[in-house]
Amino acid sequence: MKAVVMSSYGGPEVLQLKEFETPKATGDEVLIEVKAAGLNRSDIFQRQGNYPAPAGVPADILGLEISGVVVECGPEVLNFKVGDKVCALLAGGGYAEFVCVREGQCLEIPADLSYAEAASLPETVFTVWSNVFQRGALKPHETLLIHGGNSGIGITGIQLAHALGSRVIVTVGSDEKGQNCIDLGADFYINYKKQDFERELQQEGVDVILDMIGGDYLQKNVNILKPEGRLVHINAVSGSHVDLDLWKMMVMRLTITGSTLRNRAYEFKKYLTAEVKKNVWPLLESKKFRPIIYQTFPFKEAAQAHKLLENGAHTGKIVLVR
Repeated sequence: MKAVVMSSYGGPEVLQLKEFETPKATGDEVLIEVKAAGLNRSDIFQRQGNYPAPAGVPADILGLEISGVVVECGPEVLNFKVGDKVCALLAGGGYAEFVCVREGQCLEIPADLSYAEAASLPETVFTVWSNVFQRGALKPHETLLIHGGNSGIGITGIQLAHALGSRVIVTVGSDEKGQNCIDLGADFYINYKKQDFERELQQEGVDVILDMIGGDYLQKNVNILKPEGRLVHINAVSGSHVDLDLWKMMVMRLTITGSTLRNRAYEFKKYLTAEVKKNVWPLLESKKFRPIIYQTFPFKEAAQAHKLLENGAHTGKIVLVR
């Protein structure tokens, strides 16, 4: 098969289309002919040498989410058959013509979604559901603040929180991105290049914050949380070593937590897949939530797709398609 392979760590230019051994489905795995693969920031971190693949996962093929057609089933597969159209959460290896994944991490594609739209869902939906609605315990009528509202995580969080009755505020880097977020269901935006989100939200406060920045955002986040507020970290692009006013945390009874998904055990991912199917897929089918595709690229242009992702000017997902 052909796969987009990292020839070394480095810039987008290290991504090259090469021949690679086609995997074989075993146990409860399905072999999927990949039609599209979503791009994520973690792909950039791995390409740069800062986010190594877990053991047993191809170290030189990126890609955490795909869509395609099941072409082979392992002997222990119970819920899928050859010909099924699915999307799947992966630990890596998605930038390829074929990929094997355990069936508990696969979901049938809703009938009216394209392969590109379906491939844009798993990583962001699983991350948002796990962190905002499970760890963050966001409830209807509460206020959610999302840092990076125009990202794949952001557009998913906005739509799901809005659909389930919560108020949504986002931080973004431009008024254009902010308006895009308003169009998706955000109640208002803060342009962090012009405004200080702590100052803007100091009086009203928020109940839950989804943060991928870290660094000096930590204390600012703590300062705007309401009593019993929850701060959930999913990345720390501005630094993971921080100072924290513990007294403020105790007095306000705050919860500060976070998680990563890639290295979680299969049983957790299987459970999370079932939760997403139960809670998010009906919102897709009722049109209360929709994938937002910014641009697609053929697999051979993965380097150009990574350049666009690094640029950060987009709102929505970037997807490789064939």
